[in-house]
Amino acid sequence: MRVALCQLNSSDTPKANLPKTVAQVREAVAEGAEFILTPEVTNCVSNSRAHQNAVLQTEDEDITLAALRQEARRAGVWILIGSIGIKIPNEERFANRSFLIDPKGDIAARYDKIHMFDVEISPTETYKESAGYKPGEELVVAETSFGGVGMAICYDVRFPQLHRGLAKAGAKIITQPAAFSSVSGAAHWHVLLRARAIETGCFVIAPAQCGDHAQSDGSQRKTYGHSLVVSPWGEVLVDAGTDAGVTLVDIDLNEVDTARRKIPSLNNDRAFK
Repeated sequence: MRVALCQLNSSDTPKANLPKTVAQVREAVAEGAEFILTPEVTNCVSNSRAHQNAVLQTEDEDITLAALRQEARRAGVWILIGSIGIKIPNEERFANRSFLIDPKGDIAARYDKIHMFDVEISPTETYKESAGYKPGEELVVAETSFGGVGMAICYDVRFPQLHRGLAKAGAKIITQPAAFSSVSGAAHWHVLLRARAIETGCFVIAPAQCGDHAQSDGSQRKTYGHSLVVSPWGEVLVDAGTDAGVTLVDIDLNEVDTARRKIPSLNNDRAFK
């Protein structure tokens, strides 16, 4: 199966981001991709809750979701919208929601990010995602024509129990879209993704935001890039580097069963005190 990672440099303006996203999806289709993935917050990279409230939309109204559903239908491909910021009716906080779109353009699965990025990386770089986003509560594995797809988002990568749960629920692929901090990304991104693949015997597919993101209020936001695909044996099959663009890789899902036969750790759990 040919997989395409769309590495984006989204601003905080959904209408400006959408043509660039669609262009990358169409490029991936032209290159024969069957499964196309975009990163976290594809529609809007912003730290300003006031700005998000002004530009984000409900799921029924969201222009990014509607356009990418149309692209999936037009091309007959699977598209993982890594996530988009969505307004939730009757809620003050937003959802950081990932969508899996099938080749008919229908929503096959939704996943709301469970683990909120509430951290202090340095005195000048702090995040309180839970102030603006409502955490999800449900593990999601979607059934597709090519097998189970487990859905996670960014900070979820630091919680191996979620990924183990996805694998045990039938995932052969785990999607891990991100807008990863450039500081923590340089230290942890590759090793975390390789560990999650090795532990679960899954392909881990991680499309990412990259570069300096234009912000309407003049503030600074930078993400790490390096969209990755990691095999079930922990091998990095492709690394998209630091620039926006489309990266393609062919994967063989038979490698999942091969890796799990060699090291059946999903079946070797033992209770402990």
